[in-house]
Amino acid sequence: MTGNESTADGTVGDDIEYGIDERPPLGESVVLGVQHYLTMVGANIAVPLILAGAMGMPGDVTARFVGTFFVVSGIATLAQTTFGNRYPIVQGAPFSMLAPALAIVGVVTAGSVSGQPSWEAALLQLQGAIIVASLVEVAMGYFGLVGRLRRFLSPIVIAPTIALIGLSLFSAPQITASNQSWWLLGLTLGLILLFSQYLDVRHKAFRLYPVILALVIAWVVAAALSVFGVIGVDHPGYVDLGAVASSRLLLPIYPFQWGTPQVTTAFIIGMFAGVLASIVESIGDYYAVANLSGSGAPSEKRINHGIGMEGLMNVFAGIMGTGGSTSYSENIGAIGLTGVASRYVVQLGAVVMLFVGFVGYFGQLIATIPDPIVGGLFIAMFGQIVAVGISNLRHVDLDSSRNTFVVGFALFVGLAIPAYMGNFESTIAFREAVGFASISASPALEAAAQAVVDTIYIIGSTGMAVGGLAALVLDNTIPGSREERGLAAWDRITEDESEFDSAWDRWLGADAESER
Repeated sequence: MTGNESTADGTVGDDIEYGIDERPPLGESVVLGVQHYLTMVGANIAVPLILAGAMGMPGDVTARFVGTFFVVSGIATLAQTTFGNRYPIVQGAPFSMLAPALAIVGVVTAGSVSGQPSWEAALLQLQGAIIVASLVEVAMGYFGLVGRLRRFLSPIVIAPTIALIGLSLFSAPQITASNQSWWLLGLTLGLILLFSQYLDVRHKAFRLYPVILALVIAWVVAAALSVFGVIGVDHPGYVDLGAVASSRLLLPIYPFQWGTPQVTTAFIIGMFAGVLASIVESIGDYYAVANLSGSGAPSEKRINHGIGMEGLMNVFAGIMGTGGSTSYSENIGAIGLTGVASRYVVQLGAVVMLFVGFVGYFGQLIATIPDPIVGGLFIAMFGQIVAVGISNLRHVDLDSSRNTFVVGFALFVGLAIPAYMGNFESTIAFREAVGFASISASPALEAAAQAVVDTIYIIGSTGMAVGGLAALVLDNTIPGSREERGLAAWDRITEDESEFDSAWDRWLGADAESER
């Protein structure tokens, strides 16, 4: 089934401009692919900058660190769209793994490190934790452990999980900062709405390129005001063009560029909690992109290959020296706004990002995009994802008090518990709050208790993990019929296992058949 043949309820998807298997003209595809990536550059830069700041990384190293994230993102996206689940989802730096990463950095940099800079020691420990924890994710995917969860997933579970992906960023600093430039955020958001909702019928360019048009116009306005001194350095909309001119042309990026990764058991356990949160988020992303692209709900086989490939790319990210890799919700929102769900488009965008990641000028140029502009993008695209999540409830009986309770409870705790966890800057602060420091009966007991506390903090800080797990438990324990829960309708729209062809099936299946 191609991406634009039918929607999840069996009707033709009129909003899909290009389906998953379609290939727009090359030039158009490159621009559309870059647009997909521009929707996630804010987050893909925020993660390395947060880590670099926590580690005390020098400025010249930070530029190379950011470039590495884009190189990893490009390769991971190509791997996922070609060998993994084959959905048009961009892969990028995960926020779900940021909490354990900051905890590792905090512990390492707080101690004395001899013979090397503290940032380098922290980064090597981070790499080791990501590599080992992600090997477990590889096994969970390719041995089918994650896909077996699909039988327990109903629209009651998926709806709040996807909605919380979007709602998780309602309080992002790019939106709610106390010094927010509302006129610049409003300009960006207004242009996206104008192009995608009001002028989309006037010209195809408005329908296909609302994000890139809005971003470029808003950035040019901010840059011009910065050059002419209308807004100063302290203004959130200031564009520092001087930083771009002083950048290096090419950045040396290669495996183990920071040294040999170090492995510490406690760090691995903490990072695995982040990996679990990433898995929950990714499954929600798979359902969201299937819904938006007009495909049936993902099969168990597709989910397994997707998570398995994410694990492999996390291992690769550790080898390259970044903070991991996972599915990105931002470009899923872009699919909803533009109707462009082409795998080919996303792959071309990945190729562009792979090459420009080595260019120092690019990283600095992207870094000049002001937070208010990023905030405008977030509001438009993550609002779309919230709506996609809620739309899954059309398959269930909303007159059932059981269903409304489960959905409402999952949404509430998915917002409330992460808000509570936000009171603590790191897992270390959370340990102290729950009295972990008083546990000292034995080293083994202390390590086990630390792992439990860290896991609670990391998963509790991830809204879609909290809400998704809450809905999963309640929906599968509170009595309810398959029709009431939407499982009967879900079965009708879920793709058959034979509809997904893995790389092995596509390239070696024919040979295997001929040998029989």
